[in-house]
Amino acid sequence: MIAVSGFTGRTVAVFGLGGSGIATARALLAGGARVVAFDDNPAGCETARAAGIEVADLRQADWAGIAALVLAPGVPLTHPQPHWSVDLARAHGVEVIGDIELFVRERNRTAPDAPFVAITGTNGKSTTTALIAHVLKAAGRDVQMGGNIGVPILELEEASAGRIHVIECSSYQIDLAPSLAPSVGVLLNITPDHLDRHGTLAGYAAVKERLIAGSRMAIVGVDDSLSAAIADRAGQGGTETLRISARHPVADGVYAEGSSVWLAQAAMQTPFVDLAPITSLRGAHNAQNAAAAIAVCRKLGLSDEEIRGGLESFPGLEHRMEVVARAGRVLFVNDSKATNADAAERALASYERIYWIAGGRAKAGGIDSLQPYFGRIAKAYLIGEAADAFAASLDGRVAFETCGTLAEATMVAARDAGRDAHDEPVVLLSPACASFDQFPNFEARGRAFSEAARSAASRHAGQEVA
Repeated sequence: MIAVSGFTGRTVAVFGLGGSGIATARALLAGGARVVAFDDNPAGCETARAAGIEVADLRQADWAGIAALVLAPGVPLTHPQPHWSVDLARAHGVEVIGDIELFVRERNRTAPDAPFVAITGTNGKSTTTALIAHVLKAAGRDVQMGGNIGVPILELEEASAGRIHVIECSSYQIDLAPSLAPSVGVLLNITPDHLDRHGTLAGYAAVKERLIAGSRMAIVGVDDSLSAAIADRAGQGGTETLRISARHPVADGVYAEGSSVWLAQAAMQTPFVDLAPITSLRGAHNAQNAAAAIAVCRKLGLSDEEIRGGLESFPGLEHRMEVVARAGRVLFVNDSKATNADAAERALASYERIYWIAGGRAKAGGIDSLQPYFGRIAKAYLIGEAADAFAASLDGRVAFETCGTLAEATMVAARDAGRDAHDEPVVLLSPACASFDQFPNFEARGRAFSEAARSAASRHAGQEVA
């Protein structure tokens, strides 16, 4: 745990008592602050009390004595309207920050030159974060990975000269980290997402750009116009900027052509690695993720041989195109982390014969943008709140069945795929939706699919369970 010493002897309010909120309160207490915590959910308050954290309704607090409000990233800061705790803090001139900001300030006090890699983007940031951390660890480096992936940032070990922090940052976390200034900042892409929390696409992109604007070195994907413009502004502002692409060559950076990844430097293009044999990095989206990891790890001083070795041994990311079972020729792939159409597109582009499980709580735009991939879909199995809307998009284009639940969809898809003569039919959970209609998060949805897939696979003689 990182003891946050910047508020020693002062009172800090913490709102939102999930995993990161509890970790934040503990880190502040360890650094000598007094913490007053609260959550609209009584279960969160009970968890905090059980952990020895003072809980009090912040609507009744003396805000004149509070030094800061540390807000959980899931709590609205600006849109659709600020949470009541934010309104109270602002009314009393109290700063509103998040746990990433606390880490940044502590690092600045204790080890300002410690390597700090921050990764953001609408899609791919979790895989890229995990891949960078894996390559570094495989090369023997001291690595701490967390943030929006896995471990809350303040539960990691403290920054030090020989330790590299590799941190995934969501737009919500960036919005609460005004001092964010990583050694290396990575922006993979920007597509419409979380507009309910940022108001407009321009507002969402502006938040993402803050990570790049504060970076000593910027690595930016240029396959969408918003990110390409951010790369241009970073370079024009004097930030060392490398561009990455999965679609076309770049002048200075790393790019992919098919499964081959190339280095581009000083008008020279050099082949670096072929990703085709690396099953965990299948698909064009993973070529971009690998390009980012290569750029970061070269900047941090790894040899090309160390990087290639790390890429080859990468096991993949749970819930992101994760092979969870095989029954004969049928592959079961858990892509529960695909919570929007752009993320689902990446999985649909990676397989040729797909029995697609989709649905949940729909996001803006639905699945109309996926029409170029409909020819790869043998049949779709629709679940959750989005089932009717998705059926309307697929009607007359793709065979579909409304299943309602994930368990039913997996069972029916496995049956149909088992009758397919294709070399590798794939039962693919890539929902293009949030999970919140039927599951608390995409992880729970992915675990439910994995269990159902293994159960379906076990019914087949000669099956192989991954």
